[in-house]
Amino acid sequence: MDGYLAVCLFLTALLSAPHTTSASELSITTIKQDPYTMSRGSELEGYCIDLISELSQKVGFTFKIHLVKDSRYGSLDSSGSWSGMIGEVMRGEADLAVAPLTITATRELAVEMTTPFMQTGLSFLLRKDGADKEKHLGFLSPFSMEMWVGVLIAFLLTGLCFFLVARISPREWEPQSEGHCFTLVHSFWYITGALTLQGAGPHPKALSGRLVSAVWWVFSVVLLVFYFANFSHMQHADNTHVSIKSFEDLSNQDSLDYGTVKGGSSMTFFKNSNNPVYRRIHQHMERQNSYVDNMEEGIARAKEGKFAFIGEAVSLDLAAARHCTLIRSEELPQCCSEQGILEQGSKLVKNLTVAILQLSESGELTYLRDKWWPNSCVGVQDAHTANTLGLHNMQGLFLLLGLGLGLGLLVALLELVSKARVLAKDGKKSCCSALSTELAQRFRGGVESVDQESKA
Repeated sequence: MDGYLAVCLFLTALLSAPHTTSASELSITTIKQDPYTMSRGSELEGYCIDLISELSQKVGFTFKIHLVKDSRYGSLDSSGSWSGMIGEVMRGEADLAVAPLTITATRELAVEMTTPFMQTGLSFLLRKDGADKEKHLGFLSPFSMEMWVGVLIAFLLTGLCFFLVARISPREWEPQSEGHCFTLVHSFWYITGALTLQGAGPHPKALSGRLVSAVWWVFSVVLLVFYFANFSHMQHADNTHVSIKSFEDLSNQDSLDYGTVKGGSSMTFFKNSNNPVYRRIHQHMERQNSYVDNMEEGIARAKEGKFAFIGEAVSLDLAAARHCTLIRSEELPQCCSEQGILEQGSKLVKNLTVAILQLSESGELTYLRDKWWPNSCVGVQDAHTANTLGLHNMQGLFLLLGLGLGLGLLVALLELVSKARVLAKDGKKSCCSALSTELAQRFRGGVESVDQESKA
């Protein structure tokens, strides 16, 4: 059965209810919900506040606005009493309620309503998984861009450190057997083999070289474990969420929990529906008790993941625009007929209805909608990067690598100093002179070796 959801003005028949205010001053009740009514210091602002101002100018009345005492929209309890804004209107505590209230048959019988000032439908909100994006570079998604830059820098520094250690350490530097030395090219080839868990010989013989090698192997193994674990997690999330595009998809899966505001019009819609899909959704929410107390709680749970929040599409659009990790499904019209347009039992009802139609025809309602609803995501963080690992997640691993490289260089220098002392003692010269000779021989030879490899 086709229908629509409408956000409406709810009010009692002014001729039959007692009032304490004058005919020209109305007591108006509303509820806090972004962007309809929000606090700015001691004042209220938002879509509904601007709408009330426009209606007051069109109809010609003054008003006093107050927030509903129990923070409820309005529902009928077992004793037959109404709560929330509808209850305040029926008890004469307010003349008018202006808020994102939805037309239902029960509410239609209890109060009089103006024509709707906003059309919307039902939808659900869930965490965006990036499945809607192109996957040409999907293999890079487990790590953030800064993380990949960090890995590249770590690779270059480790290769250079391996080359230096191999040149400095007496056990690695063998000028008589140049082919077995760790050249710059072989140093990078060796750590590349470790990064792919394959290895590449020959292996270092000195303690300093083995220390650098061990630290790099630990770095590589842990890095690959995090990469594949996060890649698998993101692929599973993609496969789970990409198939959930409608309420039927939502009801046919069990990987995501879902719910709506308890006692709200969305709950009433699923409860009273004879559609098998909607009945399964209601039965799931009853069985799992997955209702939330308010919209803010539903959005927070959707941001955490593993939960889809069902609500009015117009409100979910705002949440998706404010929180870049969320995405709204296709809109489903709710089952409410056009009989939501009010009977002409009150002059105020007639005047308000005409005023709303005039605002709609003049484009003022569209202007207010554009003013208070962002057109696109305003967040800084991209939704797909929410699950990526950054440098802040792997600081300890990079710190371990840095300490290992520094310790390896220190041990290599100590090995060389030890040899220089022996040579100085045998050659009867100073230790510094012997150390300078050894360093000059190694790195002058290293440069020549690299030049020969380049020419080859």
